Amino acid sequence: MEYIKITKDTIDTEHICCAMSGKQSVVKKEWLKKRFDEGLIFYRSVERGKCFVEYIPAENAWIPIDAKEYLYIDCLWVSGALKGHGYSNDLLNACILDAKKSKKYGFCILSAEGRKREFLVDAKYLIHKGFQVADRSDCGITLMYLPLVNDAKKPQFLQCAKHPKSNSNGFVLYYTDQCPFTYYWVPRIQKVAKENHIALQVHHITDKQSAQSVPAPVTTYALFCDGEFITQSILSDKKFMKLAEKLVHK
Repeated sequence: MEYIKITKDTIDTEHICCAMSGKQSVVKKEWLKKRFDEGLIFYRSVERGKCFVEYIPAENAWIPIDAKEYLYIDCLWVSGALKGHGYSNDLLNACILDAKKSKKYGFCILSAEGRKREFLVDAKYLIHKGFQVADRSDCGITLMYLPLVNDAKKPQFLQCAKHPKSNSNGFVLYYTDQCPFTYYWVPRIQKVAKENHIALQVHHITDKQSAQSVPAPVTTYALFCDGEFITQSILSDKKFMKLAEKLVHK
């Protein structure tokens, strides 16, 4: 498989794998454009499909972590017919080479304890590749890392991510434009919540400083209910209503 490195100069004419068509793609590309000057790297397969990796110096990552001199992997995604051919290994090796060239301590990524969770890399795969658990959040999401320097300090969650909590009743949602699916689904959730008189506060995170202060380990999408972290999975309007009915009738 051949891979393309997408840059600020080429992104307007390149397909970016994860993005849905139309406006969703535009929003995601605009988010990426602003990150290139902060050191973001984006590789994708020449073949169209969801086969890409996106990573950035951890100091500029949009999550609440302390991981100075590490790279943070925003997303490593291989799906569909492209699975099972070693492409994840190719993309991960590209990360390792870049980390070594830039003399980074290593790199880190989010996963989860127990079963695989949507939009988080499978912990079993990461462990197989030599990753270790650096820190754990109370909600079961883990910060994993692959050290490339002996005795390098472990990355860790900031306290707001280690102990996720919302101070508001009802549903509270934090999200960014890093994932194009939020542009599509968040307005639909807002609409059904309003139609069904469900309390929902929505916080659209548009800058790095705010993202690094979100009270959750995942900032692309973090849903709370009555103060408790519920999910990082981007919900459709139907799934949101099903969840709301379940929680209301607990």
